[in-house]
Amino acid sequence: MIKEEMLDKKVWAVVGASPNKEKFGYKIWKKLKEHKYETYGVNPNYDSIDGEKIYPYLKDVPNKIEVVDLVVPPQVSLDIIDEAKELGIEYLWFQPGTFNDEVIKKAKSLGFKILYYDCVLATLIRLEKSRSN
Repeated sequence: MIKEEMLDKKVWAVVGASPNKEKFGYKIWKKLKEHKYETYGVNPNYDSIDGEKIYPYLKDVPNKIEVVDLVVPPQVSLDIIDEAKELGIEYLWFQPGTFNDEVIKKAKSLGFKILYYDCVLATLIRLEKSRSN
């Protein structure tokens, strides 16, 4: 299943990473790190979050990204799809609110393996709970 494939990948980028601890761009970035994923924040509006470097664009990340988690409006997602394709990234995880029909259609037409109508934060929290039982 696509979700398990994605969760097996170790290098993630969170597009829309935010220093605001109340926003999903922060919570998701932090939760991926807690789960030992090599996680890069991508947001042209910030240089760092919690003392860690944040990159303006996917192309600026110094490592090969395996999964892009999007926490941005659909219009931004459309641009990110193009950049991800240029970089040869295979997996895109669209958080709720980051996509519309146009975004999903474009991602599918370009051959990405995608996940949407699902939240990586909720998934990782469920994993934590199942491991602690």
